Amino acid sequence: MTLSVEGVDCYYGSVKVLKRVSLRVAPGEVLALLGRNGAGKTTTLKAIMRLVACRRGTIRLGEADLTRQPAHTVASLGVGYVPQGRRLFSEMTVEENLRMGLLAGKEQVDVEEIYALFPVLRERLRQVAGTLSGGQQQMLAMGRALCLRPKVMLLDEPCEGLQPTFVQKVLETVKHLRARGVAVLLVEQKVEAAMQVADRIAFLENGALAHEMPAAELGRDRALFERYVGVRRA
Repeated sequence: MTLSVEGVDCYYGSVKVLKRVSLRVAPGEVLALLGRNGAGKTTTLKAIMRLVACRRGTIRLGEADLTRQPAHTVASLGVGYVPQGRRLFSEMTVEENLRMGLLAGKEQVDVEEIYALFPVLRERLRQVAGTLSGGQQQMLAMGRALCLRPKVMLLDEPCEGLQPTFVQKVLETVKHLRARGVAVLLVEQKVEAAMQVADRIAFLENGALAHEMPAAELGRDRALFERYVGVRRA
Protein backbone atom coordinates (compact mmCIF):
# COMPACT_ATOMS: atom_id res chain seq x y z
CA MET A 1 0.00 0.00 0.00
CA THR A 2 1.13 3.56 -0.69
CA LEU A 3 1.79 5.85 2.27
CA SER A 4 0.53 9.37 1.54
CA VAL A 5 1.18 12.45 3.65
CA GLU A 6 -0.67 15.52 2.38
CA GLY A 7 -0.25 19.08 3.66
CA VAL A 8 0.56 18.17 7.26
CA ASP A 9 1.12 20.84 9.92
CA CYS A 10 2.34 19.89 13.41
CA TYR A 11 3.09 21.95 16.48
CA TYR A 12 4.95 21.56 19.75
CA GLY A 13 2.94 23.89 21.94
CA SER A 14 2.75 27.15 20.00
CA VAL A 15 5.80 26.35 17.83
CA LYS A 16 5.02 25.15 14.32
CA VAL A 17 7.48 22.38 13.46
CA LEU A 18 5.97 20.91 10.27
CA LYS A 19 4.65 23.18 7.54
CA ARG A 20 2.42 21.65 4.87
CA VAL A 21 4.61 18.55 4.50
CA SER A 22 3.55 16.26 1.65
CA LEU A 23 5.22 13.04 0.56
CA ARG A 24 4.38 9.64 -0.90
CA VAL A 25 6.11 6.29 -0.60
CA ALA A 26 4.97 3.49 -2.90
CA PRO A 27 5.22 -0.26 -2.21
CA GLY A 28 8.75 -1.50 -2.85
CA GLU A 29 10.19 2.02 -2.71
CA VAL A 30 12.70 3.58 -0.31
CA LEU A 31 12.36 7.31 0.33
CA ALA A 32 15.18 8.86 2.37
CA LEU A 33 14.14 11.93 4.33
CA LEU A 34 17.21 14.11 4.86
CA GLY A 35 17.93 17.47 6.44
CA ARG A 36 19.91 19.20 9.13
CA ASN A 37 19.28 18.63 12.84
CA GLY A 38 15.96 20.16 13.87
CA ALA A 39 14.54 20.19 10.36
CA GLY A 40 11.52 18.09 11.39
CA LYS A 41 12.48 14.61 10.19
CA THR A 42 11.70 12.74 13.42
CA THR A 43 8.51 14.76 13.88
CA THR A 44 7.36 13.65 10.43
CA LEU A 45 7.71 10.00 11.44
CA LYS A 46 5.98 10.64 14.77
CA ALA A 47 3.13 12.38 12.96
CA ILE A 48 2.64 9.33 10.72
CA MET A 49 2.59 7.11 13.82
CA ARG A 50 0.15 9.50 15.54
CA LEU A 51 2.61 10.19 18.35
CA VAL A 52 2.33 13.87 17.43
CA ALA A 53 -1.04 15.35 16.50
CA CYS A 54 -1.61 16.94 13.08
CA ARG A 55 -3.46 20.24 13.13
CA ARG A 56 -3.87 20.21 9.35
CA GLY A 57 -3.50 17.71 6.53
CA THR A 58 -4.13 14.01 6.04
CA ILE A 59 -2.14 10.80 6.36
CA ARG A 60 -3.29 7.70 4.47
CA LEU A 61 -2.17 4.12 4.04
CA GLY A 62 -3.86 3.03 0.84
CA GLU A 63 -7.52 3.90 1.39
CA ALA A 64 -7.25 3.95 5.19
CA ASP A 65 -7.20 7.39 6.80
CA LEU A 66 -4.65 7.37 9.65
CA THR A 67 -4.94 11.07 10.50
CA ARG A 68 -7.08 10.69 13.63
CA GLN A 69 -6.31 7.09 14.53
CA PRO A 70 -4.53 6.18 17.79
CA ALA A 71 -0.96 4.91 17.49
CA HIS A 72 -1.82 1.29 18.24
CA THR A 73 -4.35 1.26 15.39
CA VAL A 74 -1.78 2.71 12.98
CA ALA A 75 0.59 -0.12 13.94
CA SER A 76 -2.11 -2.78 13.58
CA LEU A 77 -2.92 -1.49 10.08
CA GLY A 78 0.64 -2.27 9.01
CA VAL A 79 2.94 0.65 9.83
CA GLY A 80 6.16 -0.51 11.51
CA TYR A 81 8.25 2.01 13.41
CA VAL A 82 11.85 1.78 14.59
CA PRO A 83 12.41 4.97 16.60
CA GLN A 84 15.70 6.72 17.12
CA GLY A 85 17.42 5.18 20.12
CA ARG A 86 15.62 1.81 19.58
CA ARG A 87 13.23 2.19 22.56
CA LEU A 88 13.38 -1.46 23.55
CA PHE A 89 11.96 -2.92 26.73
CA SER A 90 15.45 -2.99 28.20
CA GLU A 91 14.67 -5.21 31.22
CA MET A 92 12.88 -7.81 29.14
CA THR A 93 14.56 -10.58 27.16
CA VAL A 94 15.03 -10.66 23.41
CA GLU A 95 12.22 -13.21 23.12
CA GLU A 96 9.87 -11.09 25.24
CA ASN A 97 10.55 -8.00 23.12
CA LEU A 98 9.69 -9.95 19.99
CA ARG A 99 6.49 -11.22 21.58
CA MET A 100 5.43 -7.63 22.19
CA GLY A 101 5.84 -7.02 18.46
CA LEU A 102 3.75 -10.10 17.66
CA LEU A 103 0.96 -8.90 19.95
CA ALA A 104 0.66 -5.62 18.05
CA GLY A 105 0.10 -7.14 14.62
CA LYS A 106 -3.05 -8.54 13.02
CA GLU A 107 -1.37 -11.11 10.79
CA GLN A 108 0.18 -14.37 11.96
CA VAL A 109 3.95 -14.09 11.58
CA ASP A 110 6.42 -16.96 11.60
CA VAL A 111 9.14 -15.71 13.94
CA GLU A 112 11.57 -17.99 12.11
CA GLU A 113 11.56 -15.38 9.34
CA ILE A 114 12.92 -12.87 11.84
CA TYR A 115 15.60 -15.27 13.06
CA ALA A 116 16.64 -16.02 9.47
CA LEU A 117 17.15 -12.31 8.87
CA PHE A 118 18.85 -11.67 12.25
CA PRO A 119 20.50 -14.93 13.42
CA VAL A 120 22.01 -13.15 16.44
CA LEU A 121 18.53 -12.85 17.93
CA ARG A 122 18.02 -16.62 17.97
CA GLU A 123 21.36 -16.99 19.74
CA ARG A 124 20.35 -14.52 22.47
CA LEU A 125 16.66 -15.22 23.07
CA ARG A 126 17.08 -15.41 26.84
CA GLN A 127 19.40 -12.41 27.10
CA VAL A 128 18.07 -9.19 28.60
CA ALA A 129 17.76 -6.60 25.83
CA GLY A 130 19.55 -3.88 27.77
CA THR A 131 22.74 -5.97 27.89
CA LEU A 132 23.00 -6.35 24.10
CA SER A 133 25.51 -4.36 22.07
CA GLY A 134 24.24 -1.32 20.18
CA GLY A 135 24.19 -3.21 16.90
CA GLN A 136 22.36 -6.18 18.42
CA GLN A 137 19.80 -3.84 19.97
CA GLN A 138 19.17 -2.29 16.56
CA MET A 139 18.61 -5.74 15.07
CA LEU A 140 16.12 -6.47 17.85
CA ALA A 141 14.30 -3.16 17.31
CA MET A 142 13.99 -3.90 13.59
CA GLY A 143 12.99 -7.50 14.27
CA ARG A 144 10.27 -6.37 16.68
CA ALA A 145 8.85 -4.00 14.03
CA LEU A 146 8.96 -6.77 11.42
CA CYS A 147 6.76 -8.90 13.68
CA LEU A 148 3.90 -6.69 12.46
CA ARG A 149 4.50 -7.87 8.90
CA PRO A 150 4.45 -4.17 7.96
CA LYS A 151 3.27 -2.69 4.70
CA VAL A 152 5.25 0.46 5.55
CA MET A 153 8.42 0.70 7.64
CA LEU A 154 9.53 3.95 9.28
CA LEU A 155 13.21 3.94 10.26
CA ASP A 156 14.61 6.80 12.34
CA GLU A 157 18.42 6.94 12.34
CA PRO A 158 18.86 3.13 12.24
CA CYS A 159 22.62 3.40 11.61
CA GLU A 160 23.29 5.84 14.45
CA GLY A 161 26.31 4.82 16.51
CA LEU A 162 26.77 1.47 14.76
CA GLN A 163 29.97 -0.19 13.61
CA PRO A 164 30.34 -0.61 9.83
CA THR A 165 29.35 -4.30 9.89
CA PHE A 166 26.05 -3.48 11.57
CA VAL A 167 25.47 -0.52 9.25
CA GLN A 168 25.71 -2.92 6.33
CA LYS A 169 23.25 -5.28 8.04
CA VAL A 170 20.78 -2.42 8.39
CA LEU A 171 21.16 -1.58 4.70
CA GLU A 172 20.72 -5.24 3.74
CA THR A 173 17.50 -5.29 5.76
CA VAL A 174 16.21 -2.21 3.95
CA LYS A 175 16.93 -3.89 0.62
CA HIS A 176 15.12 -7.01 1.85
CA LEU A 177 12.06 -4.94 2.74
CA ARG A 178 12.06 -3.25 -0.65
CA ALA A 179 12.26 -6.63 -2.39
CA ARG A 180 9.22 -7.76 -0.37
CA GLY A 181 7.23 -4.77 -1.57
CA VAL A 182 7.36 -2.82 1.69
CA ALA A 183 7.34 0.98 1.46
CA VAL A 184 10.28 2.33 3.49
CA LEU A 185 10.63 5.88 4.84
CA LEU A 186 14.19 6.27 6.06
CA VAL A 187 15.58 9.10 8.19
CA GLU A 188 19.37 8.84 8.35
CA GLN A 189 22.26 11.15 9.17
CA LYS A 190 24.72 8.81 7.45
CA VAL A 191 23.81 10.22 4.07
CA GLU A 192 26.19 8.07 2.07
CA ALA A 193 24.60 4.99 3.63
CA ALA A 194 21.10 6.23 2.84
CA MET A 195 22.07 6.85 -0.78
CA GLN A 196 23.05 3.18 -1.14
CA VAL A 197 19.45 2.05 -0.67
CA ALA A 198 17.20 5.04 -1.44
CA ASP A 199 15.24 5.37 -4.67
CA ARG A 200 14.33 8.99 -3.94
CA ILE A 201 15.58 11.70 -1.60
CA ALA A 202 13.39 14.33 0.06
CA PHE A 203 14.89 17.27 1.94
CA LEU A 204 13.29 18.99 4.90
CA GLU A 205 14.36 22.52 5.72
CA ASN A 206 12.89 24.37 8.72
CA GLY A 207 9.92 22.01 8.83
CA ALA A 208 9.01 22.28 5.14
CA LEU A 209 9.69 19.97 2.24
CA ALA A 210 12.29 21.89 0.27
CA HIS A 211 13.34 19.56 -2.53
CA GLU A 212 12.78 16.05 -3.86
CA MET A 213 14.84 14.13 -6.39
CA PRO A 214 16.00 10.67 -7.49
CA ALA A 215 18.80 9.47 -5.21
CA ALA A 216 21.18 9.05 -8.15
CA GLU A 217 20.98 12.77 -8.91
CA LEU A 218 22.12 13.78 -5.43
CA GLY A 219 25.46 12.10 -5.96
CA ARG A 220 26.05 14.34 -8.97
CA ASP A 221 24.90 17.62 -7.40
CA ARG A 222 27.54 18.66 -4.88
CA ALA A 223 26.05 22.10 -4.20
CA LEU A 224 22.62 20.68 -3.39
CA PHE A 225 24.18 18.06 -1.15
CA GLU A 226 26.05 20.69 0.84
CA ARG A 227 23.03 22.99 1.09
CA TYR A 228 20.61 20.51 2.59
CA VAL A 229 22.86 18.03 4.31
CA GLY A 230 25.44 20.49 5.60
CA VAL A 231 28.37 18.24 4.73
CA ARG A 232 30.98 19.00 2.09
CA ARG A 233 31.49 16.16 -0.38
CA ALA A 234 34.92 15.34 -1.72
